[in-house]
Amino acid sequence: MKSELLQQRIRAARWFLVPMLIALAIVAGWPLLRSIWFSFTDVTLNDLYGAEWVGFSNYLRWQVLESGTVRYRGVLADPAWWNAVWNTVRFAFWSVAWETVLGMVVALVLNAEFRGRGIVRAAILIPWAIPTIVSAKMWSWMLNDQFGIINDLGMKLGLLSAPVAWTASADTAMTAVLIVDIWKTTPFMALLILAGLQMIPKDIYEAADIDGVHPVKQFFRITLPLVRPALMVAIIFRVLDALRIFDLIYVLTPNSSSTKTMSVLAQENLFQFNNFAEGSTQSTLLFLLIAIFTILYIWLGKVNFEGGDR
Repeated sequence: MKSELLQQRIRAARWFLVPMLIALAIVAGWPLLRSIWFSFTDVTLNDLYGAEWVGFSNYLRWQVLESGTVRYRGVLADPAWWNAVWNTVRFAFWSVAWETVLGMVVALVLNAEFRGRGIVRAAILIPWAIPTIVSAKMWSWMLNDQFGIINDLGMKLGLLSAPVAWTASADTAMTAVLIVDIWKTTPFMALLILAGLQMIPKDIYEAADIDGVHPVKQFFRITLPLVRPALMVAIIFRVLDALRIFDLIYVLTPNSSSTKTMSVLAQENLFQFNNFAEGSTQSTLLFLLIAIFTILYIWLGKVNFEGGDR
């Protein structure tokens, strides 16, 4: 009887999933397959249905000249593509690393008991709740070298000798993007880590206090191992988001080669330069990169999305 009831619940759950899967196939699956198909054709934005198959030519092709010199063409031979790959990986690594550390600190503070904790928890989520476009525009004004408040404060405090074009200079553009992203997304990491911290039984810490275990040792021997499942899930969510970063960089540092990511480069080729086949190829490579990273991360990190290690 119990087994039959369980089977009914499983069947009902599957039926409830059907509308979501259909919607996902329409809004995500079909465009993805279409983009992959376009990457193997000579499609243009003006003629999406008249494309002809060209194989892997958009990815890599070569031509041997009469002099014997071999010239390579395609996305994989394009220095701009590899510059975008480097910018994307660099941004993802540093942003997620800082957001994880700061998110853990914020989560530990919010997990402690103090007066007004509820208000602080709500206030800390404000940067994350602000739309990315709004955040990027707000920070672009603050970082402006002519009227930005950051330069004004730096000059008044003697920290800067001259205004700095934070988003226009190749030396500071990536740093500016990282600061804005860390400010905005650290609350998201803190929220996920806090959820994991609240699942840890309090009596474990009480027993550790009775045994005289130092708080630092408690963190590394109790807190970190027990919060690891939530931390691993939070990191993979953030890495996937960071690898796809577009809106923040597109608004904050437009046309800057020092911050241009794979998504920004693909968008430019797709809709601005009418290189639809090349843009589709770059989009496909970005998807493959994210898919490979996700599979390796889940496999090597033994991530279990049901709430524990495998």
